[in-house]
Amino acid sequence: MLRNSLALIGALAAFPAAGAPTFSLPVDCELGETCFIQNYVDQNEGDGYFDHTCGSLSYDGHKGTDFALPSTDAMDAGVNVLAAADGVVLGTRDGMIDKVIATEDIPKLNGKDCGNGVSIDHGDGWVSQYCHMKQGSVSVSQGDQISRGQMLGQIGLSGRTQFPHLHISILEGNRVVDPFAPDRLGVCGESYDTLWAGDISYVGGGLIRVGFEVGVPKYRSVKSGMAGRDRMPSQAKALVLFGYAFGSLPEDEMTLTITGPQGTVFDQTVVLEKTQAQYFRAGGKRTPMGGWPKGLYKGEVTITRGGAQLDQRSITLTVE
Repeated sequence: MLRNSLALIGALAAFPAAGAPTFSLPVDCELGETCFIQNYVDQNEGDGYFDHTCGSLSYDGHKGTDFALPSTDAMDAGVNVLAAADGVVLGTRDGMIDKVIATEDIPKLNGKDCGNGVSIDHGDGWVSQYCHMKQGSVSVSQGDQISRGQMLGQIGLSGRTQFPHLHISILEGNRVVDPFAPDRLGVCGESYDTLWAGDISYVGGGLIRVGFEVGVPKYRSVKSGMAGRDRMPSQAKALVLFGYAFGSLPEDEMTLTITGPQGTVFDQTVVLEKTQAQYFRAGGKRTPMGGWPKGLYKGEVTITRGGAQLDQRSITLTVE
């Protein structure tokens, strides 16, 4: 079991000491393309929550940064977790299964909410903790000397989690520090110096994946990565485009557009009604008499917020 530093995390740090280490991207993926940040540290000391920008990408009491994958298929393919800085391994845990945790199963975790993980001592009281790693993937041991960028294991779905991701917490002593805003607590929307070694920009929501299907897919198929195809027969029952996204706010809009060899097939804008961590929308048309004209079809999904484009992705489909 994990020793020393994957236990209960204390209060948020307001003012980390001078000379704090810098931390590199802890996952071997491309932000905005093959992974994304789902949640940030909750900066609100009271009831409710907000991230360091006053945004909603957090939840009450969240004490880390969540680097998420677009599907469980991506998790199965393997995405490495990397040491964010040099240090010494304090403790590890492995052997917990990868599964979406049900509410009724949370007590069975017996406090092992982090799942499989690694903790690293960076000196002067600074520690990084890596949680929800894939079963059997942890590749380091207590006492190992670790270099920045070294593989620690892979992103998984172990412990208390609903989607495949790495949760990383940065601690100074027993206090959690938000690497995006280490010198502030309870104040958001200002300019901050960060602890990140590179430019890790804040993204307040966007598309995870878009795809074509022959009917409205089940949400579980969208999340797993099973939904989506690049070819379909002209006599398929329907032509449907879906957008899978994160970080919605009320009044956000998602526009789904399909164009084919003969022009626009489908064009619809959906107004989102509430804040959601993850969601999907789909739309399309039933197959006409005689089937769809054969050829190349393009799907485009756009999210707008306050009249400005937040994200956009395109995909193609061949009708045979």
